[in-house]
Amino acid sequence: MAEETHTPRTLLLVDDEPNIVSSLKRTLRREGYSILTANSAEEGLNLLVDNKVGVIISDQRMPQMTGVDFLRKVKALYPKTLRIVLSGYTELESVTSAINEGAIYKFLTKPWDDEQLRDNIRVAFEHHEMEQENQRLTRELQHSNDELFRLNQNLEQQVMQKMREIVHNINMLEISQEILEHLPVAIIGVDEQNMIAASNRLADELFRSHYGVCLLGLQAHECLPETLLRALQQTPSESATEFNGGVLHLENGNVMQVWVRPMGDFSRSKGTIIVLSPFKEH
Repeated sequence: MAEETHTPRTLLLVDDEPNIVSSLKRTLRREGYSILTANSAEEGLNLLVDNKVGVIISDQRMPQMTGVDFLRKVKALYPKTLRIVLSGYTELESVTSAINEGAIYKFLTKPWDDEQLRDNIRVAFEHHEMEQENQRLTRELQHSNDELFRLNQNLEQQVMQKMREIVHNINMLEISQEILEHLPVAIIGVDEQNMIAASNRLADELFRSHYGVCLLGLQAHECLPETLLRALQQTPSESATEFNGGVLHLENGNVMQVWVRPMGDFSRSKGTIIVLSPFKEH
């Protein structure tokens, strides 16, 4: 399993006095930061172009551009950075407005307390990393929501397609049933449990015991003559030999030609198909 890698904590120190920069670096040398240094606001801005900085500490009194003006620019260009101004108590009034408008995260005084400085920088990095993590989680959540939306759309399309298929199959079933009812032959489908699973109008008229009674759902022995029941007990080859085109005399006086076929050639159904056609002597 690969070890988890962490983005280094990069700290930018901006002060026009090199000895202050050196002193800050000594104070922070054991904190494990990647420290960048600049001796002017312009130099600091140039470093920010090529470096991903989490926390910036800037002196207030610098030539050409004050620390507050520098950090205002940084906020506009790199709003995710944590910006700390380092100055004396006498300059607090000049940085108050920058603090209120959010350009400055924290105000630290000169001379600084080393431990307090280290603590404030540590908290600033923790705050920065928490913001970064929140943004990452927000992006992941948005990505998950987008993916869920896409999956829901796909699911809706699949449901609609399935509904269209069902409607099509129902229409085809109705058409098939319509054709079956108008065929000039009696058709009976018997499943593996010897129950009548399908029958058309002519089959019902031939074998029903009472007017209006449908064969569907009845057991074969309840409505079919012994001769046809024997066909259900025979093998397909035996049935084909005896019944395919054979003549059957029914008790009601009808004389029918009979064909018997096993189900399953064009469907997953198992059982027997019986077709009876009125016999006409030539």
